[in-house]
Amino acid sequence: MRAPLIFSFPGNESFGERLALSVDAECGEFVLRSFPDAESYVKVESDPTDRDVVVVATLVHPNDKMLPLLFLMDALRDLGARRIGLVAPYLAYMRQDKRFNDGEALTSRSFATVLSRAADWLLTVDPHLHRWTDLRQVYSMPAVAVHVASVVGAWIGTNVDTPLIVGPDSESRQWVETIAAAAHAPSIVLTKTRQGDSDVVESQPDLGELAARTPVLVDDIISTGQTMLVAIRHLKEHGARTPVCVGIHAVFADGARNALEEAGVARVVTTNTIPHPSNAIDILPALSTVLGAQLGNAGKP
Repeated sequence: MRAPLIFSFPGNESFGERLALSVDAECGEFVLRSFPDAESYVKVESDPTDRDVVVVATLVHPNDKMLPLLFLMDALRDLGARRIGLVAPYLAYMRQDKRFNDGEALTSRSFATVLSRAADWLLTVDPHLHRWTDLRQVYSMPAVAVHVASVVGAWIGTNVDTPLIVGPDSESRQWVETIAAAAHAPSIVLTKTRQGDSDVVESQPDLGELAARTPVLVDDIISTGQTMLVAIRHLKEHGARTPVCVGIHAVFADGARNALEEAGVARVVTTNTIPHPSNAIDILPALSTVLGAQLGNAGKP
């Protein structure tokens, strides 16, 4: 059987090349551009006939990527691909997991329905699961979430002196504890009340003897950064050391990284699920292990 083909969306080329090398796949070539009227043009240049195909596309800013992604996967299927998998290190549209107000679109479910019709399986990294507790509740295709809390914890344990792992809210408790275990560090979890997209109120337990440690604020997504900014202020008010901010997904909307740095943090660090200058934690080995198993299972009758 011929080696799988990996097609990497613009911006994901380096990640895709490393991923292909790690699972003995080949890099596929395709052309993606826009016509003068902004419609998308897609041309597949590597023959996918009777091959397992993987599309690597981290889905930050998904509205710009969705139609070209669907066109590419549809073309690959029409050209004879055996199976099509989507590796989305960051998976968008997971946070609208209920109707907070009457009449709202349940976009996490709508997005999942569209992707499930286009691909045969999905592999992602730490999606934002809250009211949906498993991807299978919204995705009708096989969907696997790779959890990298232990990778993040190992990085913290190596790079931060006497860390204290700080979670921003009760949702984060389970994976914060995993990070803390991997970092061999204690942890605390704050209580968050969100009053709007960028209006967050937090409370925290008394640090006590933990005040001598370096607080490491951890979150799955750093978007506006408001949760971390409020936590930074509270930590400073309690006499804590200068904190480090660590996020899995570097969304960084509305100048969030600059705001965090201006708030006086020691460092802002993310994983490489979304390409960004703050990337310092490599999750590709963890992802490639699961991808290799997925491709091996796909080749079985």
